[in-house]
Amino acid sequence: MAKVDFQDLSGTSTPITANPYDGLITACNSDPKLIQERYLQHRITRNGQQKEKILGEDFKGWILDEHLVKLDGPQRDSSYVDPRNCLVFWARPPGKVRTMIDVIQSKLKDAAPDLWLMPLDNLHMTVMEVAHSRTEEEISRLMDTLHAHCKEICDHTDTHRSRLIKPLLSYDSAALALSFVPAAGETLSHGRSAADDEYTYHHLRRDTYAGLTEAGIQVGSRYVVPSAHLTIARFNSPNVFGGDPLDGSLALDPKKRKHWINEIEIINHWLEAEYWPRESGNIKPGGEWIVGEEKGLDFRNGRLWYGGGQTIYLGQGFVHGEL
Repeated sequence: MAKVDFQDLSGTSTPITANPYDGLITACNSDPKLIQERYLQHRITRNGQQKEKILGEDFKGWILDEHLVKLDGPQRDSSYVDPRNCLVFWARPPGKVRTMIDVIQSKLKDAAPDLWLMPLDNLHMTVMEVAHSRTEEEISRLMDTLHAHCKEICDHTDTHRSRLIKPLLSYDSAALALSFVPAAGETLSHGRSAADDEYTYHHLRRDTYAGLTEAGIQVGSRYVVPSAHLTIARFNSPNVFGGDPLDGSLALDPKKRKHWINEIEIINHWLEAEYWPRESGNIKPGGEWIVGEEKGLDFRNGRLWYGGGQTIYLGQGFVHGEL
């Protein structure tokens, strides 16, 4: 499996708390502006680190997801079955966000024709990973424990509506994600007040963790860093830039790597210009996501790594602006 760095790069120490999400909230005095700053700093710092690694002289090539390589792409093995079973609570992006991602993926595909793209219907943001890489039997036992609690957890977004803004591509040598940050009173519409933004995405993750703990579940989530992201593309071949996808030497070409980073940065400049809040006017559709729009949290199990699996319970959704 592709290795992922889950280090908190937001630049400020976070106290250790029984509920790991309380630490950042406490450190920020529950102030949405400070929480947003932590998310922004983590994103900026991580992108800077990854840019340096990809452009470095010691770059060894893309980190391929060994399972995805067998499931899809030029080295596909039709007999392979992903052995990893998971149990998660996902936030599903509304149609306006999926439409924006479709445009972003098209731009990425122009620069890297053999890049693997997450199907739009499979897009998800992991609010909480209850368990990962388990057997079906282990997941089944956890599902039995959570059966009486999942509805309350999934429907929570109907009454506690966290808002995400400022989309930007985050990236490393293994994948690309569209990341957001919690809103802090910017460009309010549809009757929403600045006070509504005091309940952030990090509060939602805290409450989801608390609900699982109260149900007697030991959460196996791999990260608590300040990040709200959807994976939109992965590397499943040594060369994604056209030509022979199995020719890893092409990925080592400094000019190709520099061009790739430049294309990502062009997309990010476009996102900031088109989809970020402005002092006057509404946020362009896609640049704002209130978690729970259209669908509540998706409690899901199975082989989930690339958007698959089965829904156990889908929470109550709402229309943006609906009370």
